[in-house]
Amino acid sequence: MIELIVLDVDGTLTDGGITYDEKFIESKTFDAKDGLALVAWQKLNKKVAIISGRHSGITSFRAKELGISEVYMGIPKAEALSKLKKKFDLETHQIACIGDDLNDLAMFKECGLCFAPHDCAKWLKDYADVILQNNGGKGAVREMIEYILLKDGLKDAVLKLYQ
Repeated sequence: MIELIVLDVDGTLTDGGITYDEKFIESKTFDAKDGLALVAWQKLNKKVAIISGRHSGITSFRAKELGISEVYMGIPKAEALSKLKKKFDLETHQIACIGDDLNDLAMFKECGLCFAPHDCAKWLKDYADVILQNNGGKGAVREMIEYILLKDGLKDAVLKLYQ
């Protein structure tokens, strides 16, 4: 059973676009459906972590908004995963992750179930267990969570949260 999901940000929670205005203020777009699924996952006493190669105040804000306290930015992804495994006393098979590009390969090696959005880097597809139908930032994280909930027999538990 999956206990922790690990999320890359750019290209998974977002479409990978990074926009700067004339004052060099960054903006990103997140999918609300992904957010609802992440909140529901946590209501089942499951864990979520964000691991991103980039530092971003917007990512920190979105994580806080969704109640995600485990946020690692700017450190090697395998190192962050090692810390999470120790902190939560988890085995590899209890962790699922989503990534979209080659910098996620090290993270994939530390997870038992690896997902990639439909529009991920071509070379990453050979390393993902599941290639999702949705693109990054367009419901890929929601699709991943629903896949895990079905696999682990938790669909009814989630539906009860919203009835």
